[in-house]
Amino acid sequence: MKKITASLVATVAVAAAALTISTPVRADQFINILTGGTSGVYYPLGVGLSKIYADNIAGARTQVQSTKASVENLNLLQQGKGELALTLGDSLKLAWAGDEEAGFKAPLDKLRGIAAIYPNYIQIVASRDSGITTLEGLKGKSLSVGAPKSGTELNARAIFAAAGMSYDDLGKTEYLPFAESVELIKNRQLDATLQSAGLGVASIKDLATSVDINMVSVPDEVVAKLGAPYVGATIPAGTYNGQETDVKTVAVVNFLVTHSDVSDDLAYEMTKLLFENLGELEAAHAAAKQIKLENALQGMPVPLHPGAERYYREKGLM
Repeated sequence: MKKITASLVATVAVAAAALTISTPVRADQFINILTGGTSGVYYPLGVGLSKIYADNIAGARTQVQSTKASVENLNLLQQGKGELALTLGDSLKLAWAGDEEAGFKAPLDKLRGIAAIYPNYIQIVASRDSGITTLEGLKGKSLSVGAPKSGTELNARAIFAAAGMSYDDLGKTEYLPFAESVELIKNRQLDATLQSAGLGVASIKDLATSVDINMVSVPDEVVAKLGAPYVGATIPAGTYNGQETDVKTVAVVNFLVTHSDVSDDLAYEMTKLLFENLGELEAAHAAAKQIKLENALQGMPVPLHPGAERYYREKGLM
């Protein structure tokens, strides 16, 4: 009887221990989140996600990496140098195709989708002193188009082409991150900046509280020529200090992506926790208010990660 009891106790103890230590994600799992410049929207959202994952995935170690955004993020993912990245939809589409001109030497075949999140608005802002009020008015003026080969810069090239213009029409072209562009405008060393970001981006808020600005609209005919993945959008009046009217522009959806070597369990947890903690993410940046579960699969230009797919099936989206 004693032998049977001892055996039973040992079996129960082993089973209990297995239940205690069992976790869908490895206890030493490292999650590096690739974002963008610290004055943009990607970075604070990455910080928000990092906290959510650290608080809810047992044993996970998280890190937020500031980068040049979309193009660099996607190349780093392909190399396995990150577990999650934010990117613009057009950059993601070009990465999957291996568009060398866009900064991808070969198709990035390891990329896998997690979710469509919020739209990036193309926001062209000029100092009022520059006199720029239209796209045509940028001719002969100085404009910062974002870091070289960044998602923002790819947006700038596309918009100029659709408007029948090129960088050659500008007086000077600068390839600078958001914050540096703003500082040059404040110092009267730059006329305008084109920034692809969520509404209320910190850099433009900073600029609008320092100098008088003009928001430059993107005409409907340019939007029509651009086509997918671009869509017509409006920057509502009052988004920035001194902006008294709605401004027509274009938007392109942002995506969260990972790579094929990330485990199904981790991809599932990252997807699930994203949508279960949107309130906390909104506290990190207002752009998160536009993230909706029902839109998570819209326009996804790469295959879904199987872990993310499992979550969407549970939610009845697939």
